[in-house]
Parts: sequence; structure tokens; C-alpha cells
Amino acid sequence: MKTRVIKSALLWVLAASSATTVLAQEVTLRLVSAFAENGIYVQRLQPWINKVNAEGKGVLQINFIGGPKAIPTFEVGNAVKTGVVDMALNTGAFYTNVMPEADFLKLTQMTVAEQRKNGSFDAINKVWNEKGNMQYLARIVENQPFHIYTNKKVDKPDLSGQKIRITPVYRDFFQSLNANVITTPPGEVYTALERGVVDGYGWPIGGIFDLNWHEKTKFRIDPGFYDAEVSLVMNLPAFKKLTDAQRVYLQKQLLALEAENTFWVRYAAEETARQAKSGIQTIAFDAATSKAFKDKAYDIAWTSALKQSPEIAAKFKSLFSK
Repeated sequence: MKTRVIKSALLWVLAASSATTVLAQEVTLRLVSAFAENGIYVQRLQPWINKVNAEGKGVLQINFIGGPKAIPTFEVGNAVKTGVVDMALNTGAFYTNVMPEADFLKLTQMTVAEQRKNGSFDAINKVWNEKGNMQYLARIVENQPFHIYTNKKVDKPDLSGQKIRITPVYRDFFQSLNANVITTPPGEVYTALERGVVDGYGWPIGGIFDLNWHEKTKFRIDPGFYDAEVSLVMNLPAFKKLTDAQRVYLQKQLLALEAENTFWVRYAAEETARQAKSGIQTIAFDAATSKAFKDKAYDIAWTSALKQSPEIAAKFKSLFSK
């Protein structure tokens, strides 16, 4: 009798130990977005999170804790750096307060697949690890050029007398076009347009309908310039704590997410047509002026980058440029 009791107790301990081991193999990562939850970027990410969680039971789970209401947009980068959250959907322009190099990612002129092949990802992560305490995981938005949107018509690339809302992405470029620049979070732009605090703003080709900015926008200036970068980043210590199995699983899911980036080419075309239908007029320059306009955007951005961080910018320029 006593022997059977001891055996039963041992079996219970072993079962409990096995269950604990299984639970210990699953990690839950807290993810926050620097973008509004109703925007296209989060909407594209949510099905991926669901897929990760459905297929990753016992290995890895992601807990989406919200957008800017959870952590203000310009504080998300530091929240990742310090480990307040494990992961973030963010853009480099929103965490230049952590490291100025984050803004250089807008200057890539090749696909994310090409960046993985030519050494760009390794170069980015060397900097992100050392300066941001972060791991750069995946770029989930590309083929989204930035544009100038304004309520004042122009006939040449000159924004004299205009108050334009910016992020660091286009500060130097817009100032070279004689704009008076104002930095505000995305959530404040609609009211700023409504009250005439700003005459326009910089933004990618897509997303203005998510924020209802089309209601207060009259013109879009072509051509577009740079490429909107929205990526997943992770706290470096949290990344290093992942087991090999967890890291392999996460990488598999990240690559699957990047493989869906062909969506953005179609989306850009659809958003351009939608803007026209909503009444936003296109301001287009002649071919020579358009080329000079776009070349100037890149020249000014790289000049600024090289002043801020000479060695890193030089390395990135050689990798990012066609």
C-alpha cells in the first residue's frame, strides 16, 4: 500500500514537473504600437499576431497592449530600449530621441528582401544593438513614398509662408523648401489643420483616410520621395532571452509577414486614386523639376545623416542606395 502511494506521488511530481517545463518553454511578448489602432499599419499587423499566437502555443505568444493611448507615440522607442515593453511597431522617425540613426532607414532604395541579402540588416542591427539596446526584427511597410500635402497651391517647389507639420523624416528637406516647420504627434494634425495652425503636412501616400485628414486637405505635391519605414523592433535583452526554438519560430513568422509586403504597391495605387476621388488635387512639376526635387530630398537627407553620424551614415549609404 505504502509503495503504491509513493509511486503515485512520484508520478504526480513528474507530471507537474513536465507541465512546468512546457509552460516554461512558452514566452509572452508585450507589443505596443506607435501608430493608432484604427490605422492601416495596425490593421495589417493584427491578423499576423493572431496567426503567431494560434501556431505558437507552447512556444511564443504576443500580447498586443495597444497604441498611443497605452504609450505616447514619441515615447515608444525608449519604452523598447528600457524594457518597459518587449516589442513595438514603430518607425525610426519616432525614436530619434533614442538614436538619430533611426531616421536613416527612410533612405533605403531597395526591397526589404534585398536588404536582408546585401548585409543591410546585419549593419542595422549592429547599430540598433549598440545604440538602442534593440533588435531590428522586420520591416513591414515599403513602397510608400512620402508626399507634401498642403492647402495652399504652389507652382514650384517652394513652401515659403507655409506652416508645415513634420516629423524628423523631412525636417531638413522641408526647411530647404522655405517651410516653417512644426512638430506634432499624428493625433493632433486634424485639429491643427482645422484651426489653421498648420497649412499642410508630410505623410506617406497611404493612411490619411484612416486619420480623416482628407477632409482638411486640398493638394498633394508629386513626386513622392524617400520610403516610409514601419518596422517591428524588440528589446535586446528580451530577444537574447528567447530560446533557440522561440527565435527560430519568431523569425519564420517575421519572414512570412515581410513576404506580404507586395500589398503596399497595390495599396499605394488605390490610395492615389482614392485621394483624387475625394477631391485632393495633384500638383505636378515638369520632368526636370520633378527630378531635381527628388534628388534634392535625398542629397539633403544624406548630407544631414553624414553630419550626425559620419561612419554609420557612410556605411548605410553604400548599402541602401541603388
